[in-house]
Amino acid sequence: MLFRTPSLGAEERGALARIDTLRGQLRYYVAADPKRWFGTVRRVLAARAIQGSNTIEGFNVSVEDAVAAVEGGERQTSKEEDWQAVVGYQRAMTYVLQLAHDPHFEYSAQLIRSLHYMMTEAFIAEASPGLWRPGPIWVHNDITGEVVYEGPEAVDVPPLIDELVVALGAESETPVLVRAAMAHLNLVMIHPFRDGNGRMSRILQSLVLSRGQILAPEFSSIEEYLGRSTPDYYAVLADVGRRRWSPASDARPWLRFCLVAHYVQASRVLRRVREAEVMWKECEELAHANRLPDRAVTALFDAAIGLKVRNSSYRSAVRRGLGREISIQVATGDLGAMVRAGLLLANGSRRGAFYTRAAPLEALWRRARSSRTEITTSGLFETTGDLLAGGLELPV
Repeated sequence: MLFRTPSLGAEERGALARIDTLRGQLRYYVAADPKRWFGTVRRVLAARAIQGSNTIEGFNVSVEDAVAAVEGGERQTSKEEDWQAVVGYQRAMTYVLQLAHDPHFEYSAQLIRSLHYMMTEAFIAEASPGLWRPGPIWVHNDITGEVVYEGPEAVDVPPLIDELVVALGAESETPVLVRAAMAHLNLVMIHPFRDGNGRMSRILQSLVLSRGQILAPEFSSIEEYLGRSTPDYYAVLADVGRRRWSPASDARPWLRFCLVAHYVQASRVLRRVREAEVMWKECEELAHANRLPDRAVTALFDAAIGLKVRNSSYRSAVRRGLGREISIQVATGDLGAMVRAGLLLANGSRRGAFYTRAAPLEALWRRARSSRTEITTSGLFETTGDLLAGGLELPV
């Protein structure tokens, strides 16, 4: 027996409608002809997702290193263990992206095990990659040491996973956001692996979302939200889990938590893409005014949004955005010109050299964010009125 999907009342359906309104606005950017700024935003969103999901488990990397993991680059500041965690997570998520449009796709226990192996391959001793746990498992409070959850018996893991696989593959009219949330809940409560259960459950949620074809995973994932709201995430799982495997428990608090997460994250993403569109145009104007080559806009934009620009990352951005290669020497010359123009600040030396935004790009970034309004969810579950009822406003 798995945790059952709660019946959707008017409040949950109202929330789903509001989220769908945001998704519709995001879909315009996803479906429109690609703009050069769009690739950067997309990779930063992917980086923040893997950064957020791994932060929950204590693996901390900078956004810069998370972006490097997305692009297949090299770590700069993170610890080796943390870096290996995000690289493994990115490896599994890359496979999820491949599966999103596979016409022959089928959910299976072996798929879940394979994704776990990809994610935890670097942690063989601790995680037993791709293998079900051989015995009991307990989740402890990291501060007090108290046992906060006990998973089902190990002998029950294979049949429970089989039941989950059947549920995932069944035809259903249940909204994909709800199905994805329940997949996450059931896998994390089954806790089928020795380690990596939380991250694996979040990967499964992203897989269900991507198979639902609602939006690209970078735009539909709630992992960044979960990383920023870890105490609330653990609290709602503890509330629903009731300290041990309890599939008869009411899953509605978890479902509502996920709907809030989807609304807030979609609001953030929509705000970011709108700001990025404006910022890219201003970076183009700065490049033109300072007689910089067109390719320099990629470095100015990355710096403007707060990323550290390195020679290697600049060359990668040019290759990705313009489809052309530039040499280390050309990149060095471009970056030096941007420094002389007062747009970038040089930091470090030799292999450790990187560039950050100077005053004009700082001002550009602040202007783009000046019209931000608070994202509120106070009316998300309203059952009357239009989308602005109950104090809920679509974010600027």
